[in-house]
Amino acid sequence: MSSYSALVVPTRLTQPVHIRLIALDQKAVQRIASGGVRRLAGTDWHVYLDSHYLDGHAIRPATNPRAEVLIREAGIDLAGTIQGTALFLGRDGLGGECDVPRHLIGLAEQLFNLPLAA
Repeated sequence: MSSYSALVVPTRLTQPVHIRLIALDQKAVQRIASGGVRRLAGTDWHVYLDSHYLDGHAIRPATNPRAEVLIREAGIDLAGTIQGTALFLGRDGLGGECDVPRHLIGLAEQLFNLPLAA
């Protein structure tokens, strides 16, 4: 099991944007592979977005305007809105996971006017 520093942007504006150490184990990877999580990729990072299911049917999670602004400002041209809690991680040269890049943390600090400890 590997652990990485991730930037977490909750959907609720009352919950703070924060850095969190996460462990990616086999169960987490299976959830991603089964479509329980949506993924968008930047140049050296990617973001996982919650997809919620109830009784096997997809339900639309709450919009996440902070994550949407961060993704757009980081250079991704989005066609729609972003829903669900966003978990930003770095992407290594082989497309695997690594710690969230410092420049993405700095952009979040600037956009949301708050300090984040890595």
